[in-house]
Amino acid sequence: MQELTVGEAARRSGVAISALHFYEKKGLISSLRTPGNQRRYARDVLRRLAVIRVAQRVGIPLEAVRRAFATLPQERTPTRAEWARMSALWREELDTRIAQLNLLRHQLTECIGCGCLSLQRCRLANPGDVLGESGDGPRAWDEVNSHE
Repeated sequence: MQELTVGEAARRSGVAISALHFYEKKGLISSLRTPGNQRRYARDVLRRLAVIRVAQRVGIPLEAVRRAFATLPQERTPTRAEWARMSALWREELDTRIAQLNLLRHQLTECIGCGCLSLQRCRLANPGDVLGESGDGPRAWDEVNSHE
């Protein structure tokens, strides 16, 4: 198996060398060491780096990437089926995020048109505010202090 130097891995993946070191510290990728203590990466690190970059673009936290990578074999290049099982772990999270973004998109026009600039009543800035339905002001504070 041909191994990649740090520079080769960075160049082939489009990831900075400092990012490779960071990902390694986070447990996302691993390297071997030469007798001279230089890092060498297995070629399958390029696929892992591609997955990391895509995951970051769609907002998947690195900790979620690390957990997903933990389901893959470390001693060999994962198969297509193993990659598919790993990516399925993110499907529900992405579906939820898409639904939230669609809701935001539909409410944003209404909110901008409203012009209220109210953080107390705004459904986007303060979603699910039950106390806000009874008016402005510190309702919970008034209730707590009225019992004293």
